[in-house]
Amino acid sequence: MTRARRAWRLAAGAAYGGGGLGLAGAGMVTLLRQQARSARRRVESRTVEAVPPSGDGVYGQSSKKGRSTPIRFAVLGDSTAVGLGVERAAQTPGVLLAAALAELAERPVRLVRLAVSGAQSRELDRQVDQALRERPDIALIMIGANDVTSRTRPATSVRHLRDAVRRLVEAGTQVVVGTCPDLGTVRPIGRPLRWLARRWSRQLAAAQTIAVVEAGGRTVSLGSVLGPTFAEDRGLFSVDEFHPSAAGYAAAAAVLLPSIADAIGVWPAAADRGLRNLRRDTVRPVARAAAQAAGRTGTEVQATEVRGSETGPRGPWARLRRRRPPDIPTPDQAERAASEPVG
Repeated sequence: MTRARRAWRLAAGAAYGGGGLGLAGAGMVTLLRQQARSARRRVESRTVEAVPPSGDGVYGQSSKKGRSTPIRFAVLGDSTAVGLGVERAAQTPGVLLAAALAELAERPVRLVRLAVSGAQSRELDRQVDQALRERPDIALIMIGANDVTSRTRPATSVRHLRDAVRRLVEAGTQVVVGTCPDLGTVRPIGRPLRWLARRWSRQLAAAQTIAVVEAGGRTVSLGSVLGPTFAEDRGLFSVDEFHPSAAGYAAAAAVLLPSIADAIGVWPAAADRGLRNLRRDTVRPVARAAAQAAGRTGTEVQATEVRGSETGPRGPWARLRRRRPPDIPTPDQAERAASEPVG
């Protein structure tokens, strides 16, 4: 079965009640459980329980052009969206992105972090309820790792994510989803569980992409950002060897920024001049696009049209786009961009 076909089956299962990932054979179950318990104990013994300050507030100043109404930016998801593993609000992805977005837009950005450490996709509904009260212009969702580690059925995870994106889109919010990271590079996880974790997380990321695009959002693959690069550079992990460090969150924020800015129309066209012109092979059926994006650093997937048609014989058409990660503010610069108290 191709990766595209497998991803489509997972996403379709979310809509029609089926789907699921084949787990390991019975002969390996005991070994896998032992490895999972060992990895969990190691991570939990080192995890810093203190959640970093939210950083909620306004970043950036009103421009001379008089655009003073802040862009409302909501961050939803799990501990990666929270920024667990760092101490300062200015080191979290939400604050880094808010400060960078304010600079690009030449307009203040009001950040509200609704993400909860440990959250699974099924808990997004409550976060969306809170977000809708804020009427965000743009929402970032980072979710999936806890669904994999808890062995939640992928069809269930994807269904909850699709519902969350659809509710936000219907309320007029642009939505960008950072898909499930590659858990195969988490150091405390041994083989063969590490190989399975990589397979499960990539398959979930592909299925998430299909669901999000069909619901009207766009995705950015974090699998490779929080994957091979992390495996080579211990400095990108925090002390628990599971969550990113400040440098790791900055790397993820840099990959997410172009898609977030583009979604609300403030990404400069000049920044994409180095990209190849859109070619036919960059527009594909959504399942193929999702399978390709799951393993490629920072690949954005969003719905598009082909010859005036939004859908083809196998669902929506999707465009894949890879941008060079831009420079983003340092934590100190992000703190200076705050026009209201951070925390």
